[in-house]
Amino acid sequence: MTEIDRGGYSVEDFERQFNPRQAVPDHQPKIDSRVIASAEARCRIEGVYDLRYGPGPLEVLDVYPAEAENAPVQFYIHGGYWRAQDKSDVSFLAEPFTAAGACVVIINYDLCPNASLPEIMAETVRALIWTRENIAEWGGDPEQIFISGNSAGAHLGAMLLARDWAADGQPDDIIKGAALLTGVYDPTPVMGITVNDAVRLTPDMIGAVSPMLNLPRRDLPLLVPVGGAETTEWIKQTRAYVDLCQANGINAQFMDVPGADHFDMTAAMGDEAGPVLPAILQQMGL
Repeated sequence: MTEIDRGGYSVEDFERQFNPRQAVPDHQPKIDSRVIASAEARCRIEGVYDLRYGPGPLEVLDVYPAEAENAPVQFYIHGGYWRAQDKSDVSFLAEPFTAAGACVVIINYDLCPNASLPEIMAETVRALIWTRENIAEWGGDPEQIFISGNSAGAHLGAMLLARDWAADGQPDDIIKGAALLTGVYDPTPVMGITVNDAVRLTPDMIGAVSPMLNLPRRDLPLLVPVGGAETTEWIKQTRAYVDLCQANGINAQFMDVPGADHFDMTAAMGDEAGPVLPAILQQMGL
């Protein structure tokens, strides 16, 4: 592990602050329940699976078509600290959005260590461009794309907000709004925990991969929820990112989700009774 400033934490406590699997010992049943819920959801709703958006082995995505034409699009990026999880683990999220009238896209991307974090970021760019160019075939409106992501997916979403889309031949406002759930906004601490055995972050990469150093390029509706039962340092990162966005004219909204730990936050996005899903649907005009 790279030697970094642990802010007075022991090695073990620092790991717990920044590694959710250490902070939430009973995380596996929560992951398993999402996998089961997703398999059940795929039996109930229409989906088009494993559409290829790029050349990498995992550069594929699923589309859950809208019932009507010109529907707003929800583009979701899964978490897993860039080294784990799969789009099929979170299919359940599509159900409440399609029921509300949205078209849903859930992407995969190549995982560390087979891909570097900059390479993964480039894959999400390709996925979003593919979505804009193709989503009308499934009832989605390419002019109404909203993005979301959880944990590492929120990091990747934040980096999409920082992208110079004009340089890619895309409109500056390709993204109309975003929801970044319990994200990694300063990846620097990753270099001091065991996760980096797979992620392989180095100090010279931080400037290009840190949302704290690459803020959204324009103002847009931006929801930034974090669980109230997350670790102290994880919550601090979220607050620091929101504060920095607001100081730079970005309409970021901090949201505390009471009692939710890191692994509860994915489910929160699909919970009609919780605060997150209704806020995202409102952002989309649904």
